[in-house]
Amino acid sequence: MIAPDAPVDKVILPPLRDLGDGFSVRRALPSPGRRMVGPFIFFDEMGPAVLTGEHALDVRPHPHIGLATVTYLIEGEILHRDSLGSLQPIRPGEVNWMTAGSGIVHSERTPVEARGKDALLHGLQIWVALPTQHEEAAPTFRHYGAGAIPVGEEAGARITLISGEADGLKSPVETFSDMIYADLVLAPGARYAFSAEHVERAVYVVSGTLRVAGQDGQFEQGQLVLLKPGTQVVLSSEQGARLMLVGGEPLPEKRYIYWNFVSSRPDRIEQAKDDWRNDRFARVPGEHEFIPLPAEVPGAKLV
Repeated sequence: MIAPDAPVDKVILPPLRDLGDGFSVRRALPSPGRRMVGPFIFFDEMGPAVLTGEHALDVRPHPHIGLATVTYLIEGEILHRDSLGSLQPIRPGEVNWMTAGSGIVHSERTPVEARGKDALLHGLQIWVALPTQHEEAAPTFRHYGAGAIPVGEEAGARITLISGEADGLKSPVETFSDMIYADLVLAPGARYAFSAEHVERAVYVVSGTLRVAGQDGQFEQGQLVLLKPGTQVVLSSEQGARLMLVGGEPLPEKRYIYWNFVSSRPDRIEQAKDDWRNDRFARVPGEHEFIPLPAEVPGAKLV
């Protein structure tokens, strides 16, 4: 039980979700305990998984609307293709930011040169809901090399700022709303003060264990720790940890979700479903496979 005066609001232990094609993720958002943190509407940890020589990553072409996907790897490599004609490998420390807006289709696969070999794949894919005025923006894709992402280090705490501003650093990643998304590595015994600048904030434990000053106990690998607004919290780890920090202003309107579609309007999601069923989305050049629309459960509702 969380004490009323403690800095932690809730703790989410995400379940494993099968994305199809033999690949699973640990999905922390949305969950029954919390749908969003600021504009962050999906939070997936991919792996760590060993891809054997016989089994590569092959996420076939699938569509998105109304959101931006942010892919950040810790280990391994993924080849991104999309309906804009983008062809981009992503490696550890780099950032792929894909704005779906009015609609985009992409695939994520193990590169040809890496197939037939055993390899570790581990990373994060975050989905950011777009403000209503940008939900139907033209789709875009941006890649940022590791050298472009600012890194700061002090007293055993190293922060890689994927998006937003913090600790005198500013990420070059272009966003549609105010947010912070960062990779924080704590050496054993190190401490980091997580500013209360953003109304909603959370910390995901990728590895190691986490302590939050003023909170009893510690948090384990795979937990999403939701922080109460308005107070700066001090994060620490006795044995060292790798953490992902997220935060931002909540969007004023409700967001509806169905499969890979996000929108402030249920009718827009219905249109996207119909468009995918009837092959109205642009195709990924050179790709002929696709992931079908999931079978709908009678009586199911948008969440």
